[in-house]
Amino acid sequence: MEEKPKPTKIELQAILALLGRPGVGEEQITAFTAEEDGAEYSVWLVDTGAEKCVLKRVKEHELEAYRCFFSEKKPYVPAFLGACEFGGAEYFLTEYFPGEIMSRCTREKLIKALDALTAMQDEFWQREDLYDAVVPLSLALRGIENRGRYLGSPKLEKVYAEFTRIFRETPRTLCHDDLLPFNLLIGEDRAVLIDWEYGGVLPYLSAFARLIAHGREDESYLFFMTQADRAFAIDYYYDNLVKKHGISFEEYRRTLDYFIFYEYCEWIMLGNRCDAKDDERYGYYMKLAEELAQKLTDPA
Repeated sequence: MEEKPKPTKIELQAILALLGRPGVGEEQITAFTAEEDGAEYSVWLVDTGAEKCVLKRVKEHELEAYRCFFSEKKPYVPAFLGACEFGGAEYFLTEYFPGEIMSRCTREKLIKALDALTAMQDEFWQREDLYDAVVPLSLALRGIENRGRYLGSPKLEKVYAEFTRIFRETPRTLCHDDLLPFNLLIGEDRAVLIDWEYGGVLPYLSAFARLIAHGREDESYLFFMTQADRAFAIDYYYDNLVKKHGISFEEYRRTLDYFIFYEYCEWIMLGNRCDAKDDERYGYYMKLAEELAQKLTDPA
């Protein structure tokens, strides 16, 4: 679906007035841009001098997630400040959180990120009353089943089928279902999870596995994470969340391997479906997925 044209500064002023911020000058509204190509997002920093906040045009399920899970202020997400409709689109306002994305992982950033994630997931652990909210398990499973159709390997398909079974049975909590490092902002004292386009009460490892699966020990790559930091994260997440909910470390590690395997299959699916097998990421993730599939089917 083609994206709607971005609103003009005059239209943004009208939107802000609907959100209780009348009189904001054009020069006080600045679009955020993508680091990789400088393209403008439909997200704007509003800086009046007295207040900084972020205005965003709603994508997918983000507004629903804020209204359902974060109507009360939480330390692990930017505070929700209101929403409105304008010109056939929805917009919402959050507090501005000063921080940097976690694309270059350090131990200090990692601890703040994991503290935010574990605090959130501990609060929402097994919230059965929210199982059908925003992105329910049934919707997540449709995406999983779609990915599984493009693996092109009986061995990978066998492990993937076992992952699908495990996914259905794993304890659930609130997950940001696209928790790549650029969806975390790391500040001086804490971290927050942003861009809640996909989120729901899903198997607890969905967010954590995505966070750690795609880092490489290559500073020129989009996501940098050392193997030592990844091993630290696995232990830290267990000690600060999983252990207190009665799950053994052995069960946790084996289940985590299946969720990481699922993450590796993303680029295999894209390469096969989009005829992009010459992309470096296809070969990279194919190798990782095959090695992990071998470990899971023949752990000895």
